[in-house]
Amino acid sequence: MAIPVALTIAGSDTSSGAGIQADLKTFGALGVYGLNAVSCVVAEVPGKVTRIVPLEPEFVREQIEVLARSFSIAAIKTGLLCSAGIIAAVAQAIVDLAENVPLVIDPVFVATSGEELLAADAVETCETRLLPLATVITPNLDEAARLLSTKISGRNEMADAARRLAQKYGTSVLLKGGHLSGAEAVDLLFSNGQLTEFTAPFVRDVATHGTGCTYSAAIAAGLASGLSLPDAVGRAKKFVTATIESRFRWKSKSGENLDALNHRPNGGEA
Repeated sequence: MAIPVALTIAGSDTSSGAGIQADLKTFGALGVYGLNAVSCVVAEVPGKVTRIVPLEPEFVREQIEVLARSFSIAAIKTGLLCSAGIIAAVAQAIVDLAENVPLVIDPVFVATSGEELLAADAVETCETRLLPLATVITPNLDEAARLLSTKISGRNEMADAARRLAQKYGTSVLLKGGHLSGAEAVDLLFSNGQLTEFTAPFVRDVATHGTGCTYSAAIAAGLASGLSLPDAVGRAKKFVTATIESRFRWKSKSGENLDALNHRPNGGEA
């Protein structure tokens, strides 16, 4: 049986904890062959982004086009797309080449370390051109608050925000609640008029990045493998929690902890 194929369109992370590196590791761990189209190159380590260099939008489209003409792509996910021009190019490429392929959009506006990653015009282009194409979008609370121009500080507000985002963009929404305080990390999926809650123990004292990339990539892997959206999210939630729990840790040259997700948790079991 041929292995399912998934495509990530995202930035390249020099420290390999986020972006296309995290996506490809996730695809491989979950039994999917991963393709990638690079949108930008990011110089970063956990906790710090020093520079982002975007590629030309035409070249981003060319990467997608050459892959789509050769492979039967079963799911696509997008991450950091850097600029309004790249977002527009990606959206048009998906319409032209892969309109019926399940699409998971991680609307990466802000890095885990707090850096703003998209300018206002890029966010607007994402809202008008890309988000309406999604099968599911996976914002965190900060991103959802920005899209709705509101604050989200509790479970009831999360539920309302998920419904409003789904109505606004005509898609399913997985709203990630990891930034809330509490003993559990609670995420809410609003899809087909139903709200489903996914919870896992909140793993503390971890200074890493790439959890959002890994989560959305795991959902895409599930969709590529034929899982329903709720089942893909449920498996992805367990997977990303395991990658955090079994994280790698080193000491930086300055003596600080450097953590990275372990994309082969439990000896590689999904």
